[in-house]
Amino acid sequence: MSVADPDAVEHASSARETASATHAAALPVAIALVSAAALAWQLLLMRWLAIAHWHPFAVMIISLALLGHGASGTWLSLWLRGERQARLARDFDAAFATCALLFAISAAATLLIARDIPFNGLELVWNPRQVLWLALLYLTLSIPFFFAAACFGLAFARHGSRIPALYGADLIGAAMGALVALAASALPVQRGLLLAAICGPIAAWLVTRRATFRVACIIVAVALAMLWLTQAFAPRANEFKGLSKSLLLPGARVIAHGADPYGSFTLVESARVPLRFAPGLSLSHTDELPQQLAIYTDGDAMSPIVRDDGHANWQWLDDMTSALPYRLRLPDRVLVLGTGGGLDVLQALTLGARRVDAVEQSALRARWARDDFGAYSGHLLDDRRVNSVTADPRTFVRATADRYDLIVLAGGESFASGGAGVQSASEQYALTVEALRDYLRTLSPRGMLVVTQWSKQPPRDELKLFATAVEALRAEGVRDPARNVVAIRNWDASTWLFARYAFDAHAVAALTRFAERRGFDVVHAPGARADAQERFHQLDPPTLYDGVQALLSPQSREYVEAYQFDIDPVSDDRPYFGHFFRWRSLPELWRLRAQGGAVLLDSGYLVLVATLVQAVVLALVLVLLPLRALGRGDRGSSHSRLRIGAYFVSLGLAFLLIEIAMLSRLTLLLGHPWIAANVGLAAMLLCAGLGSLHAQRWVSASDVDDAALDRRIAWAVRAIVLGLAWQFVVLVAAHAMTASWPLAWRAFVGFIGIAPLAFAMGMPFPLGLARLSRSAPAFVPWAWGLNGCASVVAAILALLLAIEVGLRATLVTALALYVFAAWVWRSPSAR
Repeated sequence: MSVADPDAVEHASSARETASATHAAALPVAIALVSAAALAWQLLLMRWLAIAHWHPFAVMIISLALLGHGASGTWLSLWLRGERQARLARDFDAAFATCALLFAISAAATLLIARDIPFNGLELVWNPRQVLWLALLYLTLSIPFFFAAACFGLAFARHGSRIPALYGADLIGAAMGALVALAASALPVQRGLLLAAICGPIAAWLVTRRATFRVACIIVAVALAMLWLTQAFAPRANEFKGLSKSLLLPGARVIAHGADPYGSFTLVESARVPLRFAPGLSLSHTDELPQQLAIYTDGDAMSPIVRDDGHANWQWLDDMTSALPYRLRLPDRVLVLGTGGGLDVLQALTLGARRVDAVEQSALRARWARDDFGAYSGHLLDDRRVNSVTADPRTFVRATADRYDLIVLAGGESFASGGAGVQSASEQYALTVEALRDYLRTLSPRGMLVVTQWSKQPPRDELKLFATAVEALRAEGVRDPARNVVAIRNWDASTWLFARYAFDAHAVAALTRFAERRGFDVVHAPGARADAQERFHQLDPPTLYDGVQALLSPQSREYVEAYQFDIDPVSDDRPYFGHFFRWRSLPELWRLRAQGGAVLLDSGYLVLVATLVQAVVLALVLVLLPLRALGRGDRGSSHSRLRIGAYFVSLGLAFLLIEIAMLSRLTLLLGHPWIAANVGLAAMLLCAGLGSLHAQRWVSASDVDDAALDRRIAWAVRAIVLGLAWQFVVLVAAHAMTASWPLAWRAFVGFIGIAPLAFAMGMPFPLGLARLSRSAPAFVPWAWGLNGCASVVAAILALLLAIEVGLRATLVTALALYVFAAWVWRSPSAR
């Protein structure tokens, strides 16, 4: 009988302890890696769908990601019963690695499927099958998030005592993923998505020691890397987008493509059938226009680069409605907000401006217009009279000390809501009451603000713009706004001039002559005769003219309330300029759909509503109903089940309501919704993760019991109340004081404003899970899924609430839910 060497036994024991410690440390890293990959994939998927469809899909992506999380929690509740719960300790690494690999595989596969799903949001109002295609798209894209969340749920079920620490790693990893997505925005979006997917096999490798799984990790990673250069995952632009329609022209081709945080840009040339972009061009103009290159942002919103070969005829620039301000009073200094390809700069210089400051948000788009294709435009933006600035337009206005004779809202700032209501759920801070007041304050004493809008029938954009401007003028102390506004229209567009001074008879006479010679109708001018309207382009009924007069009358509020579309003035609290939908008009518009009335329905808003309905149904079917299979013993008592359910549902609703509203408010500070989403999510998730890690210290205390956990939950909710107040103060002060600061510093201030609130928001959920793991451990995955189910609905509901009642009211609603959660789940001893 042999005796073991004591030194060898001690060495083997030490090796096992070291390996166990290494494996324990690898798990939080792997969770952070999967979380970073999932959030980066989520954010880049927003960009992917913005190109394939339109912007309102952003909240749908957040919702479907949470559906995957909720369904995963339900699956784990059912799967980890009986013997499987006991075997989880032995098979955890295999289960985790399998889910991480399936995340990577499904992340690539679902993109291929999504490309071929024939969903078109514009058809939703007349083609019922589009509801089914939307549901299929929603379900398909939720699959990768199901497997990512399964990794987290498995870890929580296996290591209940480490839930706050692991949840903190999840949130911190997600914060890193937001920054990675921002850095990857310079890549073609499909490559960024593949890069995120590769993190799956890396995380699996860290957790598993089994040779079979490690070989699988290598195979999956290599396969994804080999797909790096393929175009199979690139999004297909919607067939109704401007880019798709332009490429149908014979000989049209893409000559440049690039991306930055402000969008994916495509430059199109059409030599055989020249492109022509001239909003409001008079029908009396018969000369040929110069050739143009078209810059498309995310497949839409065309901005032209006009060719200057030294022989061009520029008369067409004087025959557009947007030439009006130059014919009323020749401006010395002009500010163009939204340079794009430079059309408005060209018009300003051609019609006599002595100096033009051209502000463009995207450095890539500015470089194309000024440098890469500057020779095509005759080096327009290198003209000594032009000062090119790369900045957010509204931020530039708030920071500048200069005063301008004319401010031009150009490109996307002016045509904010074109496109059949597809932007109805998008923030547009360039056309709010507060924004117009900023512009008016930047004018010289005799300066003007000019905005050109596409015309729709019945009018929506134009009346909402006018109502917003009237409120802005009144807020600036103008008693009779009717004297400070003039407007003309062509068949396709109208141009509106707003000033701090009253237009006199000389200006009105000049306007009349200009309109008469070019066949434009006068929409409004002080003292203009009513019978002078509709001379060239008749409307039946003349709703635009009647609407302008009604909005200037003492009965303006009644007119706005009775109008069939929402034309309420737009504010920074409700910055949805493109939202016109009213439920009471739906029956009439639905009856008119066979006569073309369907185009009057805001497709973006209806897609949002349809997504909410299907999110509720799918959350019930995939998350809640399967939980009926759990035995009563797994659920606990009826009383505790009700309180626990109310607690986690309230937390799920409240967290997402605050998150979505915060991202929208941060857009005002940072100037672009996608940058705000990246920076805001990084800040919120990082600080919430730190809050969760702090909660770990409370859970690990030796004297902690249910009552102590309840007191700490109540403390966290009080901190959320204070954090929300702090965020209000910081963002208001930052908007007023940091306009001249670089974007990075403004982002840092936004982080400071969010950090205390997010830190406190990171505590109630893990504290509740930790308490639950003590008394009813089988309920932990169920509660995780229940919280996710509420979050699925809240992601979309938050935007709908913001559209209807405003961002502040949405935040207050979330705060009430946090207070209710703390009250409903107090321990019996505290009651």
